[in-house]
Amino acid sequence: MSGSAEPSGARAGPPAGSSNEATAETSAVGAAWPESGFAGLAAENRRLRAEFARRHLLDLATGVLAAQLGVSTADASEHLTALARATGLSQEDLAADVVNAIVTPGDPFLSPGDAADTARDDIPYENHRNGTLYQVPPAAPAATNAFAPALDRRLRRTAAAAETADDVGEAARTLLEGGLAPLGADSLWLWRRADAGCLRLAGHAGVGAAEAAAWWSIPPGAPEPLRGARNGDGPVWLGAGPEDPESLPGSRPGAARAVLPLRRRGGTIGVALVGWPGPVEFDLVLRRAVAGLTEVAVAVLDLPDAEEPGVPVLVDVLDALAHPAALLRTSHVSGTPVLEHANEAAVAALGGALPAEDRSLHRVFPHVHAELTRLVRRARHTHHPQHAARLPTGPPAGEPGPLLDVRVVPAGADRAVVLWHTTGDPVVAAARAVSRLQSVATFQDSLTGGDTVWSEQAYGIFGVPRDEPPVPLLALRGRIHREDGEALTELLMTLTERRRGAQTVLRTVLPDGSVRHVRVAAEPLLEGDTVTGLAGVYQDVSATRRTELALTATFDHLTAIQGQAQLHHQTALQLQQAIVPEVTALRELPGGLTVAARYRPAAEVYQVGGDWYDVLPLPSGKVLVAVGDIAGHGIDSVTGMVALRNAQRALAFTGRPPRQLMSWLNEVTLRTGGGSTATAVCALYDPGNGELVWSSAGHLPLLLIRNGRGRLLEPPQDVLLGAVPSYTYEERRTELRPGDTLLLYTDGLVERRHEGLGAGLARLVEAAGRLAWSGSPERLVDGLLGTAMGDTDDDTSLVAVRVDPVRADAAETGSEGSEGAGAGPDA
Repeated sequence: MSGSAEPSGARAGPPAGSSNEATAETSAVGAAWPESGFAGLAAENRRLRAEFARRHLLDLATGVLAAQLGVSTADASEHLTALARATGLSQEDLAADVVNAIVTPGDPFLSPGDAADTARDDIPYENHRNGTLYQVPPAAPAATNAFAPALDRRLRRTAAAAETADDVGEAARTLLEGGLAPLGADSLWLWRRADAGCLRLAGHAGVGAAEAAAWWSIPPGAPEPLRGARNGDGPVWLGAGPEDPESLPGSRPGAARAVLPLRRRGGTIGVALVGWPGPVEFDLVLRRAVAGLTEVAVAVLDLPDAEEPGVPVLVDVLDALAHPAALLRTSHVSGTPVLEHANEAAVAALGGALPAEDRSLHRVFPHVHAELTRLVRRARHTHHPQHAARLPTGPPAGEPGPLLDVRVVPAGADRAVVLWHTTGDPVVAAARAVSRLQSVATFQDSLTGGDTVWSEQAYGIFGVPRDEPPVPLLALRGRIHREDGEALTELLMTLTERRRGAQTVLRTVLPDGSVRHVRVAAEPLLEGDTVTGLAGVYQDVSATRRTELALTATFDHLTAIQGQAQLHHQTALQLQQAIVPEVTALRELPGGLTVAARYRPAAEVYQVGGDWYDVLPLPSGKVLVAVGDIAGHGIDSVTGMVALRNAQRALAFTGRPPRQLMSWLNEVTLRTGGGSTATAVCALYDPGNGELVWSSAGHLPLLLIRNGRGRLLEPPQDVLLGAVPSYTYEERRTELRPGDTLLLYTDGLVERRHEGLGAGLARLVEAAGRLAWSGSPERLVDGLLGTAMGDTDDDTSLVAVRVDPVRADAAETGSEGSEGAGAGPDA
């Protein structure tokens, strides 16, 4: 699975040609290192991997020479360099010859059945993985195969590169691309022997994720070729495939398979299966090469296994796309999206390689990770695809090209698919152009007794076997839907009678009963006034028509949803405004008080909240100032809020102090709240002496602004409304001086998701002091709402009460007092 290992072609495999070509390729990669951004890092990563594989092969050859000549490794290295100079071979080719010679002593002719055993048990020498060097048998003696030395060297370089891989999946891709694919193979499976005789897939290459998932674990009762190899039998060469095609992996019946046991020190530790796209004759050369390469798998089985695909079908779909596509999974640890899989086009667009360990977006998409993370979170939250025309909107000069037409599609609870296009990518553009042309076919009909001619693609469009004659346009009626007969008649009349070109779309019925939409565009062939034939094109527009129908249905559905959303939104806003009207202008009250209040609904469209506020002059001459917040959202919260707000208004006319009012509200909440709780502040201001008496039921502290500085008034440590019956609340007394401003608010103003409440309150005090210069409660509340200190998308109530600086009865100018329970003014 490419979520933990890169797709085919993503990492540098072993050189497929001569070592001179490999050296040139390595130099070219090294020259590309000055590239900026992630592409430069990826190029350097490929260069280092190629160099690591090269050094591994040279170290093996140096160790062999040191043992044979009885010299130090330094002298053996110099000797290898001198031999390469004298023979005209590169060091890599000479190293491959040295290693191949030591693992193939004596006669190179080994029987096919014994080659692998000889390679396993008879040739021990040091290997950096597990202390054993595995044989890559020669393809054939030079007398019978002129290309044998080159083949042997390539196989040895492939083996060295595979042994330096990070996991079994990467090693399998290296063995397939560098060694088995040139032999005609198209797939490689490597199973590790597990407990109770089971086989567990450790790595694979050239295989789809869904097929790999189907063969991930093989029970003890496996099909015979696999069971025999697991039990230590010899290799099985199936040139025409198994008799039962379902007994072994492979998508084509009759395709060749080779099943080989993987042995170490006399025991079977796993099984390898090599597949071909068709029948193969397994001659001695091919058997030796395949047995030698699969023998390297014994060493690489010590590496970590490839990760089992989480959604194999989705992975296969992404791999089938020509444009870049990636599968992201939200980490349960960090809560941020990480890369799980990228198709080949995406790997190429991201620089040709992916990080081996850290797959976070800031590593994989370093220049757009923030914008991409927002799109992913929005897609998961709304359950709707997200789109961006370009990411980033304006990259600095020298950075990689932007991601164009980015689409993020939610795929389950914790996954999302990212699709995009790139600029200046001729490979992807060519693949897309070819895929479009594959749905277009040309035709030419003769009306004078000649033949009808189709291009090759037309046979596939109409489902006609190649050995059958093409169907003229005039005889197409029997192959189309009966409801399209009139459209075909109109097309033919325009071509033959009106002698003009025309086009239409017909539904053709294939032999299997399926229906395709085919666009027919044709022109008449004229000789004078006589139509002698027709020429034109057929285009399979089934996918486009399905997309159009799906888009039409989606558009209609979204239009209906949008209408419902607008209606619900208007209803919600009207309900909020009816219950808690926003005071848009300053309101003057007795005692020189000026009040400004604001209510901000929740960000969610339908989330009607439970916040309320109230400012009410009483018959006694005092002024009631209150704010509260019912827990939760929705109609239940609004119902409870209405009950508490109206109850508080009615109870305030009794003239009782705030602590008594709060105790009564607690009982109201217990009996009408349906189990809900609420926080609240209830305050009575006496204009006669400037005293504010207030009680708090678990609510946030009041903020007093005096002389341009804000400070929080410590509230009593009392419980929430609706928490405990028959509770007695405390009171605080605070003196309000001329020019003072008192701020009451709910938690939506200050709360943030990932920090404590203290930080939000500190920001509020700082912002209030900064805005206090205006002297206007209205500017103060608007400014505080505009700073967006909270990010929980909760609703917010905010009330600012300012004492007129020139109030006639405000004569006290004493020093600041203290606040406390009961009597004792707070200055």
